[in-house]
Amino acid sequence: MMDLPVEQVRTLLAVVDEGTFDAAAAALHVTPSAVSQRVKALEQRTGRVLLQRAKPVRPTESGAVLVRFARQLARLERDAWDELGLSGTGEPTRVSVAVNADSLATWFLPSLTRVAGLCFELHREDEDHTAALLREGLVMAAVTSSPEPVPGCTVRPLGRMRYLPAAAPQFARTHLAGRSLPDVLPSAPVVVFDRKDDFQDGFVRRLGHGAAGPFRHYVPTSEGFVDAVTAGLGWGMVPEAQAGPLLTEGRLVLLAPGEWVDVSLYWQQWKLDSPALAALAEAVTVTAAAALRR
Repeated sequence: MMDLPVEQVRTLLAVVDEGTFDAAAAALHVTPSAVSQRVKALEQRTGRVLLQRAKPVRPTESGAVLVRFARQLARLERDAWDELGLSGTGEPTRVSVAVNADSLATWFLPSLTRVAGLCFELHREDEDHTAALLREGLVMAAVTSSPEPVPGCTVRPLGRMRYLPAAAPQFARTHLAGRSLPDVLPSAPVVVFDRKDDFQDGFVRRLGHGAAGPFRHYVPTSEGFVDAVTAGLGWGMVPEAQAGPLLTEGRLVLLAPGEWVDVSLYWQQWKLDSPALAALAEAVTVTAAAALRR
């Protein structure tokens, strides 16, 4: 098995993070020619094209594997210096995490308060897509809907997040008016998170129709989404934790009592012996156990 020269791997990471060879050279305090030579040498050593030479530079699929390795290597090095008490930088340990908007708005943030001494960099992404950020090495851990571990990662179940089909009372009176739900939802106004969100469409398909209606409001924040449904712009699948108080207050009504959709969530993280990641994983698991359905 061939060795991966650390200097070359770190240079590849710098190019990806900085976006250009020139910017990477400035960050590493070397010449652009030296950066180019290191990347070419690493490509020759692996026999793979590692970068898409565009602006900004993007890693290829093979490059993403080495970028992830470089970030893991940096994490292990930082942990080792910290344990030796020799880091000397005065900077806190930083952990990057991908988390879906609904978890971020409901149960996830309290888990971060259980861990002292860490700084967090959160990346908001749909739970169906957070694993991609892990695969690309952009984050160290993620809340995801995928039970299949990303290569180089471990996975553990967190629980199920429940979503309820809901609308404002006036919206329900206007659009339902004694009609059956399967007849109404394919044409009624609907609130959708963004263009990747097919959650509402999936619920309509469960009722035996192809998709939700074409009259769509795109509201790309969890709080804004719930506010839009509550305001009567359209119906939507609202997280149970957010819907509960609004249902009690009469500001929302259930369109189909007894109907819901559960999304299983998982915690994936780099397979590293990192105290920071271990502490965060424990905090997230404990918080999820109290907030999510088992």
